[in-house]
Amino acid sequence: MQTPLGIVLFAHGSRDERWRAPVEAVARQVAVLDPTARVACAYLELVAPDLRTAVQALIAAGARRIRIVPLFLGMGRHVREDLPRLVDELQALHPGVAFSLRQAVGEDPEVIALLAKKAFES
Repeated sequence: MQTPLGIVLFAHGSRDERWRAPVEAVARQVAVLDPTARVACAYLELVAPDLRTAVQALIAAGARRIRIVPLFLGMGRHVREDLPRLVDELQALHPGVAFSLRQAVGEDPEVIALLAKKAFES
């Protein structure tokens, strides 16, 4: 039996609590798509949980494969530099866990096409 997949939806964070709502909505949709996956939201700054805390919760829930999905539109410094460093630190802390880091969602052609389509909706 394959170990459960852990998915971290990683976003920037904001002082405004309402900012979390769309990130958490994506997490609920991921859970619907695969009820066996463990899903957590994590934030770079300004709001909890941070990436380390979210990963620890997924590992405690049995995940041994963790996919980190940056919910950023582009490959700015946070995604290009900060996030890989954080993932390297997590890998060192949890050598028995397989981590994978996806590209920023905004770099995906399907997301780009969807955003273009949304620009024309009234």
